[in-house]
Amino acid sequence: MSNAFYIPSLNLMGAGCLNDAVGSIKSQGFSKALIVTDRVLNELGAVAKLTTLLDKEGVEAVVFDETKPNPTIGNVDDGLALLKANQCDCVISFGGGSPHDCAKGIALLATNGGEIKDYEGVDVSAKPQLPLIAINTTAGTASEMTRFCIITDEVRHIKMAIVDKNVTPIISVNDPELMLEKPASLTAATGMDALTHAIEAYVSVAATPVTDAVAIKAIEMIQANLREAVQNGDNLEARDNMAYAQFMAGMAFNNASLGYVHAIAHQLGGFYDLPHGVCNAILLPHVQDYNAQVAPARLADVARAMGVDTAGMTDEQATSAGLDAIRQLSKDVNIPSGLEELGVKRDDFDVLAENALKDACGFTNPKQATHEEIVEILSAAL
Repeated sequence: MSNAFYIPSLNLMGAGCLNDAVGSIKSQGFSKALIVTDRVLNELGAVAKLTTLLDKEGVEAVVFDETKPNPTIGNVDDGLALLKANQCDCVISFGGGSPHDCAKGIALLATNGGEIKDYEGVDVSAKPQLPLIAINTTAGTASEMTRFCIITDEVRHIKMAIVDKNVTPIISVNDPELMLEKPASLTAATGMDALTHAIEAYVSVAATPVTDAVAIKAIEMIQANLREAVQNGDNLEARDNMAYAQFMAGMAFNNASLGYVHAIAHQLGGFYDLPHGVCNAILLPHVQDYNAQVAPARLADVARAMGVDTAGMTDEQATSAGLDAIRQLSKDVNIPSGLEELGVKRDDFDVLAENALKDACGFTNPKQATHEEIVEILSAAL
């Protein structure tokens, strides 16, 4: 069986690489960019730093800063209107997963037309999107380098999963200097999101030796660096290590896909407008406990990557110890212990489970679940 491997053609890493990114944008001949970001980053002056660098290279910029934490169809439509009005020839996303996903939706519609909901599913689009340069300011979602785009449908109250090779950015940028002094809660949530990416990719039925290698290394680096990045947000080394870890986790799930953690978390985000990384962190041990029925050897590997000494343990014992290590990491970075703390209600489990089973991310979970089993996972995570 053949496998494809998707990744941006240029990926810039390390302190100060933002300057290199701006040079690359200029060298590719772009002259007017739509910057997709959020209001907080704009008000803090972070966007101004980028526009100043672009101006020095002779690249004009128009800023769209209305991206919501869970970007919506309305966000995509509004950003697209601004892009067309200003005849931009490229899109630059600046921020975390939300601006990246919003920018992907805008860039995809700019060349393919229609509405963003037309592209829900896998490889629905016919044409490459408008060139997208994704500049990361958090270490977690890996949306700056993936073919995944998650957009909230405000009418149906669901998150649409658009998995499409044509939404892959042409350049990804991970400059840890842009990640310094981010709030501890954001660092924790995005870091646990990255851990979820790596673990779900490792147990995925679409895993390959390449995705296995980067997934395990990502888990090791997150285990070793996330606590420090949360506790000391100005630690450049920890930030840099987390940037590499989340990028490798992105490489893994971009090609091996994900599982029921994300399939369920998307529904929680769309239904209640909850933070994606926090939902993932809460669900992660419960879904993997379910997966342990069919993937104990893989989950034993995860336990070792989490720093567990598994000598003398069976795979099942190692899996249990690994899940405890995941729970401890979540606790150490102050992730809520259950979904009830986020306002999730048991009365909504049936509709959440129904929608989760339709989510493309669940198709590569190592064990396919029934509606009742998804409800059981939600109950255990409550």
